[in-house]
Amino acid sequence: MTRQDDMRVGDAERDAVTAALHDHFAAGRLDRQELDERLGATLAAKTQGDLRAVVTDLPGPSGLPERVSRAAVPGRPYWGPPRPAHHGHPVRAHRHGPFPVFPLLLVAFMVVAFTAGPGVAMLTVLQIAMLVWIVRAVFAVAGGRRGR
Repeated sequence: MTRQDDMRVGDAERDAVTAALHDHFAAGRLDRQELDERLGATLAAKTQGDLRAVVTDLPGPSGLPERVSRAAVPGRPYWGPPRPAHHGHPVRAHRHGPFPVFPLLLVAFMVVAFTAGPGVAMLTVLQIAMLVWIVRAVFAVAGGRRGR
């Protein structure tokens, strides 16, 4: 049987650890150089053990599932931690997934491309993407400072 740390990881696991590293950077636990080094190691990681080594000294959410074995929790699948319950119902974990703006950008590009041309459409889409990025960054900074 293969140990959990020897299991190969994919882009989803690397993205989760990358998001956690950015959260720790925003909280002041990492400086810019440490963040860059850890992001490089995260992107080069091939196994869960490689990813675990990147976040092992950081508290809180690491982006990795907790180590859970079948023997430790009978009847619970070994691949994930138990979810907290609220009034008997499982609570969905907060996910740092991509913002669903791509379909909106595609529609904006198509509309503007047919009305004003592809060059103007590309500039319009880039401006909208930049605006969404700035708004998300402001909310991320405001949310990070609220907990201090």
